[in-house]
Amino acid sequence: MPLVTLRQALDEARRGGYALGAFNVSDVLQAEAVLDAAAETSSPVILASLAGVTAHGGDERFWSALHHLIDGYPQLPVVLHLDHGPDPATCRRAMDNGFTSVMIDGSLRVGGTPSSFAENLAVTTEVVAEAHRHGVSVEGELGTIGGSKTDGSRAPIVLADPDQAREFVTATGVDALAVAIGTSHGAYKFDAPPDGSVLQMTLIEKISSLVPQTHLVMHGSSSLPAQLREQNNRYGAGLPESWGVPDAEKVRSVTMGVRKINQGMDSHLAFTGAARQALGTDRLNVDPAYYLRPGREAMQRMVAERMRLFGQAGHADDYQPVPLAEMACRYTLETS
Repeated sequence: MPLVTLRQALDEARRGGYALGAFNVSDVLQAEAVLDAAAETSSPVILASLAGVTAHGGDERFWSALHHLIDGYPQLPVVLHLDHGPDPATCRRAMDNGFTSVMIDGSLRVGGTPSSFAENLAVTTEVVAEAHRHGVSVEGELGTIGGSKTDGSRAPIVLADPDQAREFVTATGVDALAVAIGTSHGAYKFDAPPDGSVLQMTLIEKISSLVPQTHLVMHGSSSLPAQLREQNNRYGAGLPESWGVPDAEKVRSVTMGVRKINQGMDSHLAFTGAARQALGTDRLNVDPAYYLRPGREAMQRMVAERMRLFGQAGHADDYQPVPLAEMACRYTLETS
């Protein structure tokens, strides 16, 4: 099946009353785990990647390999999505390499500081105009998700403003909108189980009522299962105690209008925990396949579990792909 756009996938999810997990991958083995989970559960799937994070020899080499891998799953509707594109040039590069969806994260300046609403609106409008000419979907972000960084520091969280959401969507024409409601990126999210003072779930309902035709996205929504943290720590990691977003809140968000739920850290915890265990229990082995295989299998189990939780399992056969040229015509008609 040809790649589908994020707009088409989330339209189908709305009709079916479910959400789609967007699973971040940084190499082909992780992508295989996600696609195998989708095949196992007969799920449409969003395969997401960030620019500049792969261990392969470069983004373009990795992205080309993703296309070759996806071709081996003709029964699946797959969205190839760029996550957190930092600038228009990166989004253009992804589009040139066959991505059917890009996220422009205008909530942050290139240096990482929060941008103004006007700056966010301008850069998002620029990317939407170009992407829609090619039939490619666009996700924007309002507010700042924040969270833990690789150096141990924490980026601030700026909650989304419902009134700004309506203005933002009207002005930019984004297909999907990531809204900051208190969730957090990274392997260290919350010091205690999050409650209503941390996760502002009512913001989802307010924003959804103001932009009913735009699909909402929940970022930073990994659950950080304690058993996976413990597995990693047992075999050499030093992860602090932390809580993520409870599964029940993710399910509740779907009833409020969320159609895309980003998952990255749970998959990484599952993959790395299994790999660490394999390395820690056989100190004579030096063959990477020995520890990468259980990592891939653990990640597949995690992703399949999430696909069932979000309700997307069993919906792969609902899709008839819409060519990008036809999507471009639809976008033109919508704005004319």
